Amino acid sequence: MYTANNGKEAIAVAKKENPQVIILDVMMPDMDGIETCREIREIPGLKDVMIAFLTARNEDYSQIAGFEVGADDYINKPIKPRVLISRIKALLRRSGSLDTGSNEKVDMGGIKIDRERYLVMQDEKEINLPKKEFELLALLASKPGKVFTREVILDKVWGGEVIVGDRTIDVHIRKLREKLGEDYIKTVKGIGYKFEF
Repeated sequence: MYTANNGKEAIAVAKKENPQVIILDVMMPDMDGIETCREIREIPGLKDVMIAFLTARNEDYSQIAGFEVGADDYINKPIKPRVLISRIKALLRRSGSLDTGSNEKVDMGGIKIDRERYLVMQDEKEINLPKKEFELLALLASKPGKVFTREVILDKVWGGEVIVGDRTIDVHIRKLREKLGEDYIKTVKGIGYKFEF
């Protein structure tokens, strides 16, 4: 286990040690946790590391900001040590490829998804997606036309043991639409989302 006193130190340690999980606080000196997470996600070798916020800041806007910059989990203090360890273990279990029960490669409607390489191409242009956005897209694209309920999405992408805010899926869907366009992911009001091409 490695520690850092601020965001800049955390980035330097992460580059050197290439950890599986990074735990950040929102409030840190020199560079806050949100900016630290954003910068870590821009480092090619660290874009798939699991990042969790452990913080006393429990406002909706802080959680949304955390997920928008690529956090995988947002844990509010106070938390019992055994519960924290359980949450970290859940993150580690999910850090492998998402098992959607379908082929490792999907090619449809101008979008190619390679699950083994965590690669998305749209019209031969590479689209860089954080881990959770990739897993959400891979899940929806695994069965085009099928409506995935919010409960199923939360379970498959975030795992049943991790509690995330109600807006988490919406934020990730919005980010995917910004990157891929509005045509692929359709909202089914009151139920969930589906992938169409």
